[in-house]
Amino acid sequence: MGTLYEALQLILQVVWFVMIVHIIMSWLINFQVLNLRQPLVAQVWDGLNRLLEPIYQPIRNVLPNTGGLDLAPLVLFIIIIILQRALANNAGFFYGM
Repeated sequence: MGTLYEALQLILQVVWFVMIVHIIMSWLINFQVLNLRQPLVAQVWDGLNRLLEPIYQPIRNVLPNTGGLDLAPLVLFIIIIILQRALANNAGFFYGM
């Protein structure tokens, strides 16, 4: 069961990292530091969007429309923190203590 605990923690950490990369990349694209006409940038951006949009979309459906401000990543960060703390608080269950 310890392996399950560590796998869940790893999945949450990977999602956290991918979200950070997506947010930083969106800033760089919006400030025209990166150009989507470059093939590598376009492929990475498309891949990140395909990974994260299925997670963001249900959150966006619940949140009120805030115009150009997307709060879905912030809500997902909070959900990940809550899940990580819940896992850490129940680690004894996974390790049989």
